[in-house]
Parts: sequence; C-alpha cells; structure tokens
Amino acid sequence: MTSEMWRARTEWPLAGAAVLFLLLYSVQVILPLSPAESSLLAAVNWAIWAVFLLDFVVNLALAERRWHWLLRNLHELLILVLPMLRPLRLLRLLTLLRVLNRAGGDALRGRLALYVLTSSAILSYAGALAVLDVEQDAQKGNILTIGDALWWSLTTVTSVGYGDHFPVTVPGRLVASGLMVLGIAVLGVVTATVASWLVESVSTGSPDDSADAVRQELAAVRAQLADLTDQLAAGRRPPE
Repeated sequence: MTSEMWRARTEWPLAGAAVLFLLLYSVQVILPLSPAESSLLAAVNWAIWAVFLLDFVVNLALAERRWHWLLRNLHELLILVLPMLRPLRLLRLLTLLRVLNRAGGDALRGRLALYVLTSSAILSYAGALAVLDVEQDAQKGNILTIGDALWWSLTTVTSVGYGDHFPVTVPGRLVASGLMVLGIAVLGVVTATVASWLVESVSTGSPDDSADAVRQELAAVRAQLADLTDQLAAGRRPPE
C-alpha cells in the first residue's frame, strides 16, 4: 500500500475523529464535570490520540523520503509527544480542514470561498475554546465564559478589537496572535476573491453574447469577401 492510498482511506475517519475531539474538548472546557465524567472523557481522548498515533506511524513508514515527510509534519509530532497541552491538540482540526478543502468543488473560487469561510469559523471557535481553557482560572482573567470567549474571538479575527476582553496569560496571548494572523489572511483572501470576480464580470460577457458577436463578425467577413470577389470578376471582363 502506498501513502496516497492510506491517506485516501483514512482521511474521512480522521476528520470524524477530529470532530469528536472538538466536541469532547468543548464539553471539558465549557461544562463542569464530575470526576467520573472527566475520567470517561479522558479515556476517549486517549483513544483518539492512539488513532492519530497509528496514522502518524503508518504515514511515516510508507513515506518514500521519511525525513522530508517528518519535517513537513512536525505539528503532528508535537500533538503526539505533548498530549497534555490541550490547546495544542486543536491542531488535529487541520485534518478536517483538508477534507473540507477537497470537498469544495471543482471551481477554484467556490472551493476557496468554502474553505476560507469554513476554516475561519472552525478556527475561530477553536481559538475561543483554547483561550477559555487557559484564561477562565487565571488570576485577573476577564474571559470567564464561552460567551466572553466567542465575542473575543470574533472581535480578534475581524480586527475590531474592542478591548473589553483580552487574554492575560502567555498561552492565551499566543492564541490571540494566531487569530490575528488568521484575520489578516481571511481579509486578504476575501478581497482578492471579490476583486477577481469583479474583473471577470467586467471583462467577459455571457457565452450567448460572445457567440452572437462571433456570428456578426463572420457575416461581415463573408460580405467583404463577396464584394471583393465581385470587384475582381468585374475587373477581368473584356471591354465591350
């Protein structure tokens, strides 16, 4: 089996595992849990970790250039060797984003728009969870509920930044930096997409209009050819 075949077979299951992890992580961060519930969720999370570990080992074994593949997938290695850092494990959602990108359709603009909107929503929600996870128990923290976290995430991604909620811990500020970069990237992609659509709309008409223009040009060429043919024929006649 090749690495391409393995990825094709495991892409959707891994995306499902990433979604399950996001749901479990949401429950762990947002809801107060009993010790028994926390233990159950921790066991499920370790099972998800084992699934991603298996995928990592198989991909590494099937890679033709293993060191090259390892360097390109360092984020996956970090997820596996540092499972205790829950915000870092949100990088598993990159698997889900890759699947969504492939499902975006054949049209470049449609695929790009779907990918940008979906990935922005997922990463904004993940950022809200991550910052709430590290900020809700912090001294002098002001992001204490999921509502505070979502509002902070929205204002950060859109570059509004009201300043009524802000992270006070180092991990929270690292998450904020990532969301700021995401906001700049999203704004750039949206601007480029709209500009491309406007240029294409102005420079090209509908297929029917183009076909009619070609027919008119062909008719004019035929008329000119017929006129030239008549003139040549008249010039070759012997004088009477």
